[in-house]
Amino acid sequence: MTEKSDLLNSIAKTISDYRDGELATPTTDHVDRWVSQFECDVQMPILREMNHVVQASYFTKAEVQTFLSGLVRNPKLVGANAEDFWKGLSFLDIQGGGGSQHDMLAAFDEILRHELGFGISKGGAGSKDFVYLDDAIFTGGRVKSDLVRWIGTDAPDKANLHVLVIATHHGFYYNKDVIVKAAKDAGKNIEIGWWQLATFENRRYYRNDSDVLWPVEIPDDAVTKAYVDKMNYPPSLRSGGNVGPLKIFSCDSGRQLLEREFLKAGARIREMCQNLPAAERPLGHSSLETIGFGSTIVTYRNCPNNAPLVFWVGDPWFPLFPRKTNADSRIERLFRNVGF
Repeated sequence: MTEKSDLLNSIAKTISDYRDGELATPTTDHVDRWVSQFECDVQMPILREMNHVVQASYFTKAEVQTFLSGLVRNPKLVGANAEDFWKGLSFLDIQGGGGSQHDMLAAFDEILRHELGFGISKGGAGSKDFVYLDDAIFTGGRVKSDLVRWIGTDAPDKANLHVLVIATHHGFYYNKDVIVKAAKDAGKNIEIGWWQLATFENRRYYRNDSDVLWPVEIPDDAVTKAYVDKMNYPPSLRSGGNVGPLKIFSCDSGRQLLEREFLKAGARIREMCQNLPAAERPLGHSSLETIGFGSTIVTYRNCPNNAPLVFWVGDPWFPLFPRKTNADSRIERLFRNVGF
């Protein structure tokens, strides 16, 4: 086999369970069609670096199940008696958009039944201990909206809340503070514990030691420069030489390659897809005026819009990870609830 064949096969194998049962299994042809949209001279370097990136930040179903199973008897979380801990909890099902929480709750219910012989409980009026379970936190906007709403309505005056996710980003500290303030303003004593498998650095102050796509320069590309020129302020750039503490990237040159090419292609995608909202930036969704959030996290169940546009935007672009939108998830839940 050639190096290209090896790389195509490796990437396809790593992401083989992406939206399993909803989409056709990703193949080497699928990966090849995606990378063929880039200029010929960068296709092989992109494949080399993407092979490393997906192995470092794509979470398979088996890995998610391992994470959830590891929580069941984690003494730092459950103490000395796992059964008493989980039986005494109420699991929140309050996500205002998307289906990630519903899916994670279903997965954890199955694991609890296998490990301890009982499933999750949605609890009752007397509950004092709660779990908010999801797959990942990016800007923290979703978890903030969900928990601020819950705190202002159904949350008791005193409670312990455990937020359990696979991964978070350091940059969501602002929304974390908003949640704490909401409890204080409501006059409620809510102790919040945050549990995650990995934390990705994405704070502006620490951009030189970040774990997300954060370019060192704006490429000499007319479409990209036109996009940047329309911004009110020039984007903050990082200094080269670092792959970040989580080693998502194989080397800084490989990282810079993806940052440059994904930024250029993302700017072109925005030109091609005029209906994209302004917050869908070349390197991923961000409510702030930046060139994009830059996350490389993808799970077996979906691709976040905080990932670069080249990952998930559809027609006329061909996505590596066709994304299920929040609207799709709501429709699925409605059909499921009425028995379809």
